[in-house]
Amino acid sequence: MAALIDVILPVFLVMGFGYVAVWKGYFSDSGVDGLMKFTQGFAIPCLLFRAISTLDLQQNFDLTLLASFYTGALAGFLTGLLGARYLFRRDWEDSIAIGFCCLFSNSLLLGLPITERAYGASALEANYAIIAVHSPFCYMVGITAMEIARNRGGSVAALPVKVLKAMFNNALIVGIALGFVVNLGGIPLPSVLTDAIDLMIRAALPAALFGLGGVLYRYRPEGDMRTILFVVAVSLVLHPLIAWGLVRANGLSDAALRSATMTAAMAPGVNAYVFANMYGKAKRVAASAVLMGTALSILTVWVWLAVLP
Repeated sequence: MAALIDVILPVFLVMGFGYVAVWKGYFSDSGVDGLMKFTQGFAIPCLLFRAISTLDLQQNFDLTLLASFYTGALAGFLTGLLGARYLFRRDWEDSIAIGFCCLFSNSLLLGLPITERAYGASALEANYAIIAVHSPFCYMVGITAMEIARNRGGSVAALPVKVLKAMFNNALIVGIALGFVVNLGGIPLPSVLTDAIDLMIRAALPAALFGLGGVLYRYRPEGDMRTILFVVAVSLVLHPLIAWGLVRANGLSDAALRSATMTAAMAPGVNAYVFANMYGKAKRVAASAVLMGTALSILTVWVWLAVLP
């Protein structure tokens, strides 16, 4: 019970404030859109840039850790894709969007604050290593699959350009890429610039959580309940179980086990809806899965906090 109160509820209360503020009309839809534009387009890319630019890649960029986490993520994508296609009889493009919901866990807005509150700021190095690859990997998988489905009979040579163009239109990926450039290039940054970026970073997570609450108010479930529950089960159960099992089987540290499992255990992120909306496919399933998964993750995260060392 202490873990639920001390670690999980403060994060979800901030989201709840955003939800109630929009519900009661104290905060407008346009205000939510502006807040999410600020956080996802500016503040969070700054956070990722600073984290990656200062991360000790040799110590924290563990390929076994990444393989353990992303094997679970890819298994979730394939399970969602094939389940949507053969269990729920969706077309291939809908199925890919549903698979993306099972692939893209909310590693940033939920994974970071919950891991930090549970294990301290020093426990986030492995989280940042996972997050550094998260958006590029997930968008590469999702966009490639969708473009293949949409490009049936078209030119294969044009496919890589379409994928790269779509990926680098995402501010999160740009922030990550610039962080790697600074880190690997050993580029010194003036303190006045890093201080300004750090000011942006302080606003990133609380503002994003509040905005996420407002976004979730829009996406109340309206049908497709069996498909939505399937997505939530894959996201909250299958992915973390595979990540937990592989990290343990590979004999990685407790810190790696916590970061991989907690990140995998997060509900589908808002980017799942962004992806569905980008292609106009399975939008209701994606939006409702984000809402229901986020609500149910209060309980599943509590379970994982009890299980993890």
